[in-house]
Amino acid sequence: MTYATDRLHEEIAYVAFHFHWGLEQILDLEHQDRRRYVDHIASLVARGSGG
Repeated sequence: MTYATDRLHEEIAYVAFHFHWGLEQILDLEHQDRRRYVDHIASLVARGSGG
């Protein structure tokens, strides 16, 4: 099973923007770990915006 390239790029951009991590750092993450960070960031963003 492959992961959609567009989705991967969205996750990379999201984590990079919020955590200021580089491309290699993010790509070194296992898929499940990267998704966990994306979900955690989304939760923090929602909490920060009152949602």
